[in-house]
Amino acid sequence: MRLQILFLISCDNMDMEFVSLHFLDQPIQVIFDIPPMLEKSPDIPPHGFVWEGKTYRVIEMLSSWNDFTRRGRMAQNMQPAHAAVASTRGSLNVGRFYFRVKVDTGQIFDIYYDRAMKNVDERKGQWFLYREMQSAA
Repeated sequence: MRLQILFLISCDNMDMEFVSLHFLDQPIQVIFDIPPMLEKSPDIPPHGFVWEGKTYRVIEMLSSWNDFTRRGRMAQNMQPAHAAVASTRGSLNVGRFYFRVKVDTGQIFDIYYDRAMKNVDERKGQWFLYREMQSAA
């Protein structure tokens, strides 16, 4: 039996419902024609990305949202008053910026930028292909 989960995401078009086809959560290389103003707080999705050697061009952003949840050790290392502020805008190395995009193949993907630095030499965070979606309608 195949289990399908229905996701409702807060976005400009609240009428749209999507079903997750594939959970991927794999790193991607992004392509920006014009990079976002703030590299660690992207307000736009990349114009394309490379995944498993194939290039996908983003033709439409369907929605976007943020998740500033502190995970792991980071969940315990902040005073409650500061944590409340950080939950609305993120803090150093904490936060994910999600984008639901339609690509040139017609597929719909959720991608995200994770602010967490990989290591001392790679402090910029990383982009991920989170999952492939389809309209539930």
